[in-house]
Amino acid sequence: MSYLYHFLFFIGTFFIMEFMAWLTHKYVMHGFLWSLHKDHHHKHHDSWFERNDTFFIFYALVSIGCFLLWKYGIFVYGLSVGVGIFGYGLTYFLVHDIFIHQRFKWFRNANSRYGKAVRRAHKIHHKHLGKEDGECFGMLFFPLKYLK
Repeated sequence: MSYLYHFLFFIGTFFIMEFMAWLTHKYVMHGFLWSLHKDHHHKHHDSWFERNDTFFIFYALVSIGCFLLWKYGIFVYGLSVGVGIFGYGLTYFLVHDIFIHQRFKWFRNANSRYGKAVRRAHKIHHKHLGKEDGECFGMLFFPLKYLK
């Protein structure tokens, strides 16, 4: 039964991270830390790396913190939660950075209905160059109208 709980904590954390990503994107990245995120909305910047890439550090530290809480016996589900956060971060990298933005030229011919909808919703998000009037702040979940 213990393995079931660990699995449920992992899955729950993974899906909660989509909400956390949406919340962070809308209110932090498009809010008081826009200075770190704005280069992601502008095509012309000097480096392959973006200041926006620094946001992964926060969630990596939270994930590592969960691993440590588990290791030192403070939180029995710390490993499951930490792996859930890590799993979402890996998914984010694969979907957002590689599939959508093509930072590496992989998955170029992936044209599923879901994949097209993810790209369409993200394109709508990027049509706004400023921090105001944004839409489609999530990554894996988006308004159903983009499935058309």
